[in-house]
Amino acid sequence: MRRFTWVVALVMVCLSLAVAGCGKKDAGSVVKELDGVMSKLQSYHGKGQMTLRTGQDPQEYDVEVSFQAPSFYRISLTNAKKDITQIVLRNDDGVFVLTPHLNKSFRFQSDWPENQGQVYLYQSLVQSILMDNERQFTSDEKAYVFDVVANYQNGSLARQKVWLDKRNYAPQHVEVSDANSNVMVIVKFDQFEFGTKFEKDQFDMQRNMTGWNLKTLPTMTQGDSKAAEKSGATDSKAGAGATGGNEGAGAQGTTQETGGKGTAAGQGAGADAKGGATGTSKDNTAGAAAGESKGTSVSGNGEGAKTSSAGGDKGAASNGGQAEATGAKKDTSKQQSFGIIEPRYMPSGVKKQDVTELKLGEEQAVMLRYSGKYNYTLVESRPQVQTVSILPGDILDLGFTLGVVTGDAKKTLTWTYDGIEFRLSTGDLPETEMIKVAQAVQGEMGK
Repeated sequence: MRRFTWVVALVMVCLSLAVAGCGKKDAGSVVKELDGVMSKLQSYHGKGQMTLRTGQDPQEYDVEVSFQAPSFYRISLTNAKKDITQIVLRNDDGVFVLTPHLNKSFRFQSDWPENQGQVYLYQSLVQSILMDNERQFTSDEKAYVFDVVANYQNGSLARQKVWLDKRNYAPQHVEVSDANSNVMVIVKFDQFEFGTKFEKDQFDMQRNMTGWNLKTLPTMTQGDSKAAEKSGATDSKAGAGATGGNEGAGAQGTTQETGGKGTAAGQGAGADAKGGATGTSKDNTAGAAAGESKGTSVSGNGEGAKTSSAGGDKGAASNGGQAEATGAKKDTSKQQSFGIIEPRYMPSGVKKQDVTELKLGEEQAVMLRYSGKYNYTLVESRPQVQTVSILPGDILDLGFTLGVVTGDAKKTLTWTYDGIEFRLSTGDLPETEMIKVAQAVQGEMGK
């Protein structure tokens, strides 16, 4: 009897161990299930913070990502200190890079993001795991952890660790390191849910241009000019006031090729009644912030990028102080107040040649010229009048923002930081070096 009891106890222990063993997944089983998650992926929405350690001081950004199958994307990057947002959209009309506080948008016909990874996109993280046959795998109490090769435009980023929730494989945490194992990028997700139901205009360009600074964007039809004005500009009786580092805009704007007037739809901007920020065109909404007034609608012929904006932003305040709309009169002293920002990085064998003041149309600008092993120029300006131009181009991920690359034999990388527009032009500087130069202005102060 005792022997029978002992045998039964031994069998129960073995069964318990077997069941416990079945609860532990190895890398192969997790990868297989991840592949299944990707094949059934319909939508997701996530929020978190991204910390960049590519400069002298860490820079933090709020990140919001949305995806809807088969290929709609919305990414919002907000400078946590300056409350300045850049939005990237992909919809049926193409890929858009929006800078709403400058009333500016670029449009492309592109395969982005399929042709380049993004550290905050679920697809990019999972693909890096699936494609690396030498992946390293561990787990902790709540997450599966993969250490894999990083595949991003920035060649200095070598590896990344990805924490995935054990319950549903949602991303929790990402750390991207350089070749010396220094952590350069950290993304921490506070929220991430699959199967999100979005409003029908979540990925609409005009909605994002006019309602970008609202925590909950209202559903807004393409022709609803009243809703656009409410979301992009305050009543003129409120005066010209915006605080806390917002970019102000209150000028009577003009758009090249059209001469149409438009309401400046700046971030939290107060429209100056004397400045006459009005939206007189019947076809315009919120001053054609989306670039859709007569003669400036973004073309769908796939011939390249189109920068579209209205509202002029002639009253833009410098460096995120108290913004004040000043009407159509241009304040030259404010244009020059940002100073000269010199990148703290130069490629080996390159020296700075000179600094030249110049004009871009009616705007003041400075040009820094570098030569040697590579030759390039960096033009810096604070745009006061937004114009329309048609150029072929594509997106380049700079980490702290997304830039636009135009040109073929001679390339120009354009991006904005702290209200300043930078244009890096070169005929021989490699793309990886262009990224390093662009990142080297991040956090710098004008001299």
